[in-house]
Amino acid sequence: MTALTERLARLKNGPTSENLGLLVMLAVLVVGFAILSPRFLTAANLGSMGFQMPLLGLLTLAMLAPILSGGLNLAIVYTANVCGLTLAWTLMQFGGAEAGMAAFALGTVLALIVGALSGAVMGAVVAYVGAHPILVSLAMMIFLRGLGEFLTRGGDISGFPDYMRVLGHGSVVGIPVPLILFAVVALAWHVLLRRTPHGFSVYMTGSNQRAAQYAGLDAKRTLVLIYALSGVLCAIAGILMAARFNSVRVGHGEALLLITVLACFLGGIDPFGGHGRVVPVIIALVILQVLSSGLNLIGANQHLATAVWGLFLIAVMVLRSGRLEQMLSLIMRKDK
Repeated sequence: MTALTERLARLKNGPTSENLGLLVMLAVLVVGFAILSPRFLTAANLGSMGFQMPLLGLLTLAMLAPILSGGLNLAIVYTANVCGLTLAWTLMQFGGAEAGMAAFALGTVLALIVGALSGAVMGAVVAYVGAHPILVSLAMMIFLRGLGEFLTRGGDISGFPDYMRVLGHGSVVGIPVPLILFAVVALAWHVLLRRTPHGFSVYMTGSNQRAAQYAGLDAKRTLVLIYALSGVLCAIAGILMAARFNSVRVGHGEALLLITVLACFLGGIDPFGGHGRVVPVIIALVILQVLSSGLNLIGANQHLATAVWGLFLIAVMVLRSGRLEQMLSLIMRKDK
């Protein structure tokens, strides 16, 4: 084979194949919006994107593992909201805006426990009852939404300590604190999925749960842990949401649910489970954030971004339908 054929083969089969198309798409968007709007590459706009993306990113990571296992977690937003309410309730018990760091630490721990328990319940029902993940997570979503509205009477809780502003709006050497938090969580999630026995079990369970059980893996325990960890990530997102908005309400972030699914599929996650990586999903998140910010800067209606996101997903599905692979194979045959 010539150098061209060898390069095409590497792109088709190597680890860069998942990222190359997304990076090209990202570069095109960045250059295009930089030309259309001089403000796009300014520090102010880049900083704004750095504050906006982490919340969506955390919820997307919470959606990632259930999809890898062949399931879905439709309750991520409401899990985050209820965990945020748990933190807010704890702070209110210790004086609200006057609550100290110990109260915040206690509220954070309780929020993480609530998130883990809600996820574990879903995982247990999916694993041991055999119910479909969509139905289970939909039921949990309805339950959490109703519980949250009952506890808040449809209103919100606000008035948090000033130190929480650092988490939601602070920066370290110019880097937004929410972005640092997201980077740490994403790195941990990548290591967990690619370098640990649990991660191996996740991929095996998503590929074929029965085969995983025959291979000696505890697929049911893996499913419970998958959804429990998804709930923990939702709790982190709920805490960040409370710090960003300085209030907690059941309806916060409702529009983000479908976008998390879009980000996963745009990042190459197999909707049937068993295949996908964290890094391409992060690139997909950056693409969606660049698209949203760029359209906003050029004065486009925000709803247009949603429509374009849908077109992006359709384009990605077409490219992954086998046409691209057929073209590469044809080029290789001609090169020979």
